[in-house]
Amino acid sequence: MPRAWRRAARSLCLAGLMLALPAVWAGYDRGPSDIVAMIDAGHFRDAGLAIDAALAQPGLSADQRAALEFQRERMRRIRLDFPLTEADARRKLGELVPDLRDDEFVAWKRANLLEHLVIDGQPYYFSRAVSNLFLLDPVADARRRPPRKPSSGPMESANAYHDEALREARASGKTSVAPRRVRVTQSIVVDADAVPAGETLRAWIPYPRLRPGQQEGLVFLASTPATHRIAPESTQQRTVYLEQAAKAGQPTTFSISYELTVYGQVHRIDPDRVQALGDRPDLAPYLGERAPHIVYTDALRRYSREVVGDETNPARIAQKLYAAVDRIPWAGAREYSTLSNISDYALHAGHADCGQQTLLLMALLRLNGIPARWQSGMVYSDGDYDNLHDWGWLYLAPYGWVPMDVTTGRFQDAKDPGVEWFYLGGLDAYRIAFNDDYGTDLVPAKRHFRSETVDSQRGEVEWAGGNLYFDRWDYRFKAQVLPLPGHAP
Repeated sequence: MPRAWRRAARSLCLAGLMLALPAVWAGYDRGPSDIVAMIDAGHFRDAGLAIDAALAQPGLSADQRAALEFQRERMRRIRLDFPLTEADARRKLGELVPDLRDDEFVAWKRANLLEHLVIDGQPYYFSRAVSNLFLLDPVADARRRPPRKPSSGPMESANAYHDEALREARASGKTSVAPRRVRVTQSIVVDADAVPAGETLRAWIPYPRLRPGQQEGLVFLASTPATHRIAPESTQQRTVYLEQAAKAGQPTTFSISYELTVYGQVHRIDPDRVQALGDRPDLAPYLGERAPHIVYTDALRRYSREVVGDETNPARIAQKLYAAVDRIPWAGAREYSTLSNISDYALHAGHADCGQQTLLLMALLRLNGIPARWQSGMVYSDGDYDNLHDWGWLYLAPYGWVPMDVTTGRFQDAKDPGVEWFYLGGLDAYRIAFNDDYGTDLVPAKRHFRSETVDSQRGEVEWAGGNLYFDRWDYRFKAQVLPLPGHAP
């Protein structure tokens, strides 16, 4: 496009944006659609100019100003996620595939197996693009030197725990089975001199919600510093709030410790018993769209029709959708706050992580009249493995709410159908739920942008001068499985 045409198009876009400014945007992570689209398309320079022009307009509300400022922050975060030039990406890949050919690199790039964005005309590659390639392409993985070491968690393949949970459920008829007692210490360590000495750092560390039959017997043990504030049980993204003054040249550590009993879930669903939902206004919040991450786009509707076909039974629809989303390969994810529509990203990117798959499945279920909601937290193990993890719940009458973990997915080689479909209607006990919703307010509320606008697993940190993003601190999580009270060790 000639330069004069580009200038004219930019002027028209800015003029349209000015007309749209009086609208109110619901949440600072949802800015004006024109600016969001510019950023998604990689037109950062134009987006920056549009943000400057919009902020200069009189009469902006605080919410509108925050929404505009967050889009500037989103561009900064995207650049942190995509730091590699094409030369950097080629060099990193060449270190692991010594006989790499130029045409192979181009082919992997065109297939988006090497995730990248074109920002103001230049390609930049995701920080995990090279490591993700080996997860997404078997040919590349076979040529990696040294070979990739498996890093999946213990529950990502069928094992003795699944047999234990099913055996107990079948013998007792209970849905809450095979519990584990766990002691957890979770910490946030803020970099030395991340803020001036003497300034107060404010931290939020995720904390479990009590859910009868899933999470019980919660005991708070200790915190550093000792003064703390536990969010009310009703908080959908529950945390413990802490404050501490920064000291020159020293990292600042916040931590909490607690014990909890977590139950596995086994809901044995007979599709022939599943009924139509009927008139259930109480389930309406779990059925509709919820922009920006659950939107019934034309592409989503087409995908749903292709998967569901003429099936009308809610349980069988859920099974079809679960199997389809499970087929999307897992790969390391961009920060969620950089994505304008996570379910749409999961549908088109060619890969997705747990939260992205879960939001896509939630969107598809809701589109098909099946209530669905979010849950997330941390997974742990009998050993050293732990990780952030997201999953969900769906509603099937007459069974009620039943869990789903589409990322752990279907164990297709299992001989027992109960094991094969364990995570559609079941959960293991090696997970702690902090959140029963996504993108909700913390208690006490943050004064500045959140680092994670969707989920809450690592925590949040801020000070009077603003939010501290993930590049200024780290989290640590340690879980120890304990003997169950009343059970022999």
